[in-house]
Amino acid sequence: MRLDKFLSQQLGISRNLVGRELRAGLVTINNEIVKSGAYKILPEDEVAYDGNPLVQLTGPRYFMLNKPEGYVCSTDDPVNPTILYFIDEPVADKLHAAGRLDMDTTGLVLLTDDGQWSHRITSPRHHCEKTYLVTLEHPLADNTAELFTAGVQLHGEKHLTKPALLEPVDEMTVRLTISEGRYHQVKRMFAAVGNHVVALHRERIGNILLGSDLAPGEYRALTPQEVDSVGSTR
Repeated sequence: MRLDKFLSQQLGISRNLVGRELRAGLVTINNEIVKSGAYKILPEDEVAYDGNPLVQLTGPRYFMLNKPEGYVCSTDDPVNPTILYFIDEPVADKLHAAGRLDMDTTGLVLLTDDGQWSHRITSPRHHCEKTYLVTLEHPLADNTAELFTAGVQLHGEKHLTKPALLEPVDEMTVRLTISEGRYHQVKRMFAAVGNHVVALHRERIGNILLGSDLAPGEYRALTPQEVDSVGSTR
């Protein structure tokens, strides 16, 4: 990659401003000042700006975040705080959420800069399952699990939801596994059967489980096994 393109990505500034920084002698490669933006960076080169090392990205990146309430899954929002607040990585703005959560929903968010990988999670034809821990306003009705297995009619939608698995935890809490990603689907499914979702927490996407070691706001890189598991979703 050209040095000026690399610096523009890393520093979040225009190529014109990159040229100014180069001419000021603020960029070194292997401890030598380089002023030409056309310099081709090699993987083994050690690049620094004003004495601070810059990390070369050698491939796609994959992370899981335990999203707290009050943050949006967009990477750029002029009004609300975004999940990138928690991500301390080079060029974090190039990451995107593979399946968003509402601002008031907590739990597992997967972030990546690999568009094909995230498509396998979000595309309806891949039927990637997601499991949620759901807190309800009213006690669970006895026939809710049966209704969800058969599919329910959401307000304003033409087709029934696909079969969903509901597992009671207690009379006010359930686990719900769905294989679709309709707008506000979990909340609307319970509204369709006369209940209301008080709190919603995503625990699983495909074969990837939210780590119990991650506190709200913490994140970690996915393991190679977790990354590869997305390709095996049915």
